[in-house]
Amino acid sequence: MGSLLSACGINVKKKKVEEERHLRANDREFNLSFKYANNAIKTSKYNVFTFLPLNLFEQFQRLANAYFVFLLILQLIPQISSLSWFTTVVPLLLVLSITLAKDLSDDITRHKNDNHVNNRKVEVLINGELKSEKWMNVQVGDIVKLENNEFVTADLLLLSSSEPLNLIYIETAELDGLVSKPVNVNMNLSICEVRCEPPNNRLDKFTGTLTMRGETFALDNERILLRGCTLRNTEWCFGLVVFGGPDTKLMQNSGKSVFKRTSIDHLMNVLVMFIFGFLAFMCTILSIGNAIWEYQEGNSFITFLPRADGANASLSAFLTFWSYVIILNTVVPISLYVSVEILRLGNSYFIDWDRKMYHVKSDTPAQARTTTLNEELGQIKYIFSDKTGTLTQNIMTFNRCSINGKSYGKSSKKKIDFSWNSLADSKFCFHDHKLVEAVKSGSPEVRAFFRLLALCHTVMAEEKTEELFYQAQSPDEGALVTAARNFGFVFRSRTPETISLVEMGVPTTYELLAVLDFNNVRKRMSVIVRSPEGKLTLFCKGADTIIYERLHPSSSKLMEVTTEHLNEYAGEGLRTLALAYKDLDEDEFEKWKERHHEASTSLEDREAKLDTIYEEIEKDLLLLGASAVEDKLQDGVPQTIEQLAKADIKIWVLTGDKQETAENIGYSCNMLREEMKEIFIVAANTAEEKSRLLGKKSQVVEDEKVDGEYGLVINGHSLVREILELLRTACMCQAVICCRVTPLQKAQVVELVKKHKKAVTLAIGDGANDVSMIKTAHIGVGISGQEGMQAVLSSDFSFAQFRYLQRLLLVHGRWSYLRMCKFLRYFFYKNFTFTFVHFWYGFFCGFSAQTVYDEWFITLYNLVYTALPVIGLSIFDQDVNDRWSFQYPQLYAPGQLNQYFSKMAFARILLHSCYSSLVLFFIPWAAMCDTVRDDGKDIADYQSFALLAQTCLLIAVSVQMGLDTYYWTAVNQFFLWGSLSVYFAVTFTMYSNGMYLIFTSSFPFIGECPSIPTTSAHPAVSGEWHGLSDIGTVTKWRGSLIQNAIYQSCGT
Repeated sequence: MGSLLSACGINVKKKKVEEERHLRANDREFNLSFKYANNAIKTSKYNVFTFLPLNLFEQFQRLANAYFVFLLILQLIPQISSLSWFTTVVPLLLVLSITLAKDLSDDITRHKNDNHVNNRKVEVLINGELKSEKWMNVQVGDIVKLENNEFVTADLLLLSSSEPLNLIYIETAELDGLVSKPVNVNMNLSICEVRCEPPNNRLDKFTGTLTMRGETFALDNERILLRGCTLRNTEWCFGLVVFGGPDTKLMQNSGKSVFKRTSIDHLMNVLVMFIFGFLAFMCTILSIGNAIWEYQEGNSFITFLPRADGANASLSAFLTFWSYVIILNTVVPISLYVSVEILRLGNSYFIDWDRKMYHVKSDTPAQARTTTLNEELGQIKYIFSDKTGTLTQNIMTFNRCSINGKSYGKSSKKKIDFSWNSLADSKFCFHDHKLVEAVKSGSPEVRAFFRLLALCHTVMAEEKTEELFYQAQSPDEGALVTAARNFGFVFRSRTPETISLVEMGVPTTYELLAVLDFNNVRKRMSVIVRSPEGKLTLFCKGADTIIYERLHPSSSKLMEVTTEHLNEYAGEGLRTLALAYKDLDEDEFEKWKERHHEASTSLEDREAKLDTIYEEIEKDLLLLGASAVEDKLQDGVPQTIEQLAKADIKIWVLTGDKQETAENIGYSCNMLREEMKEIFIVAANTAEEKSRLLGKKSQVVEDEKVDGEYGLVINGHSLVREILELLRTACMCQAVICCRVTPLQKAQVVELVKKHKKAVTLAIGDGANDVSMIKTAHIGVGISGQEGMQAVLSSDFSFAQFRYLQRLLLVHGRWSYLRMCKFLRYFFYKNFTFTFVHFWYGFFCGFSAQTVYDEWFITLYNLVYTALPVIGLSIFDQDVNDRWSFQYPQLYAPGQLNQYFSKMAFARILLHSCYSSLVLFFIPWAAMCDTVRDDGKDIADYQSFALLAQTCLLIAVSVQMGLDTYYWTAVNQFFLWGSLSVYFAVTFTMYSNGMYLIFTSSFPFIGECPSIPTTSAHPAVSGEWHGLSDIGTVTKWRGSLIQNAIYQSCGT
């Protein structure tokens, strides 16, 4: 049994928690004993065995579907059924089949994507030979070979590469949305043993040890190459597989696939539960009426309808209850769900076909990847956005700088001609000619400024077709190095020990002695180099507040002037850095180098020890100046955010960038503004061992009104305590920016708002680090940009630019919500009206469960006569056009407040239907009660009344739909008048003499009971009474007799 469940994809045994990973290189037998996951991935939901049961289980979570299966069972019982089984089976099978086909198509696509990834080939070292293997067959402990521009197969410990001193270069766009980063590896290993941390989602940390020939070495994140990266600028490299498949950090950050359902779906489940109760209430009233009628009047009909043995009023009432459950089932019509699927699919196509959301430059159209969430787009209250690649283009430009107290960059509109520099980047633009003159004149401060920019970075250079290209870990580094290149200090190449420049046309090589890395606490980076003349210099760049604390007192006056310039740059929304340097003494440096080596090889508290060592040498710096770069926003981002804010949508930016970067981008895109009353900064420097964002109790945080607008900037370390208070503060702010957050924290912040605010959320991003956030939100949107396709593949909707979000929400989302609500209101109206007429009729047919309409009308009412008009209404209707939707974004508010469809709106529909049904039943009844033909004979009979009642009903609901339609199209007209024409055509055909002559034996003449054989003894009553055991048939025919008797008495 366990193997069968496993084959079906069901886990029957709880997996033991892994505390430490232990593996040996090239020893599959040893590694397989730990039963580590292989490298295959699975994002699909079903397999061959689980598709049908799991999909049907998901569909039957809709209570109405389960309800109609129950109805079908009831209809198969002849004692209580007064309707044929096909009236329920056909619509039910249609609904289930459409949903099955759609879900099957979606999952087949996921399987194809999985197979494409799992069947990629990679070279694996097996028995001393390189053999080609599929990715899914790679095991933990295998040594694999990667070549330039290949995707990384799994999480690898880098062993060796083709580059000098094993320096390699990787692109990490699939992981963190950034362009690239260099990795320095100094190992040449083929036989080793590794102990490391268990699988986790921390992208920036790795701890472990490597043992070889009795020696133990410390491993950190700099030695790890993660799945999702791409190898760049490196001919080949070898790596040891540490984590595979679902254990890789990429998959650990992907989050779980969830079955997303809209708030309207949840509300409909609640309403269906109410409808069940209301249906039971109506059936109970009618069954009690049947019992009373049988007790008081039933004996009068025994002559014509003798009771079966054991039948009495109680049994008749019990059977009548279930008969009315079948008769009144249209309060929850099965065609509702067919129509909803068609409506959602139609609105999804409108998104796909929208040319105004098509990005010409990248040839990328908008895509609705999920067809079940359209109306939720019209109810968004919170948007959670990534920064890099989502709000920005990942393109930065060097705009301003301050050098030795002089500000450059805003003197002339004419661009500088860099033709004097053969290595200049032709795309670089600068407008201040004074800076070029200062460089050419040999100003030592200006030259030292650009020399620092050319040396203090982690950029990699690559030459293609005699052109120089830079690939930087962050775009601002690339912009600064490019600026130095154009002003005559060209970075050409680097090794782990040297950096080669071309200074004003002269090739120069600096010896790289130490790199003092940037981190969130230090907020600065330094390099120590030795010039060709043997001079030792420390170059440092970082946040101005950090650099100022470490300046020599002699720089105090220059600091004041530079601060004024920095304030000016910040007011323009530019990203700023302060630059400083320090000349070092040889003896002092040697002593520091020894202490640095001890700290860097320590196995305990390595980071803290290194920070202390860095602090010792990064002091008494001399200020050079400051740089200012512009982070290029995508087109239309500030305008989009402004429009969404007018629609009362709150935007939170969740980014892994440092605080200063996040604040600057907040100002650039108008999220943070100078006129805000106050901007709160919540910044902690240390993180808890485990971040617990979500409390055990689901406490709802209510909205609070505040005077003025506020902003909030908070870092990831602060998201570990006082969460509800923090959330309450954040929700009162107009803009919130969370910086230095991990991919998992992004998802947890989204879940926090979902849980405690009970609001509809949307997450938008473009990198694999956004996948978990996208899956957690009610709506996930992927940007198909330069940062890979992981976000798009996990999203519900995708497009190429952030600016398209306002059209997706304010136009398509609002229209979809309006159409869905109008569709539901009308659908419940027409079906409640249809059902209430049956209810009133029960009081005039002896509560015998006789239908007031014929079976063909009951079958075709929802599937043919009223289906297409309401679909036309719900696909094409719009209250205002897209231009007015943009001009008045406040029109979006009703969706956020659930004003168009709610429990109160449903109650109003119920009352409206009750009133309409009373008119539609009693006016035809009163009109026909005393009606005679021109020869004086009565024409009032059951069939005439049924025809008149159903015709009045259809015309009335069609007129109501016409009154509810805002936007008439040719399709609406065709559907409405065409459906009425079909009704009259079917009615005239079914009631014609020709049909009776062709199908005499099976012609369903209303008012007769076709299942009771006629006899010569009782030609008028058409039945052999003593042989009858079908109580449902008897009560049905009895209702006809009673109805005709009532009309006859009215006529007399």
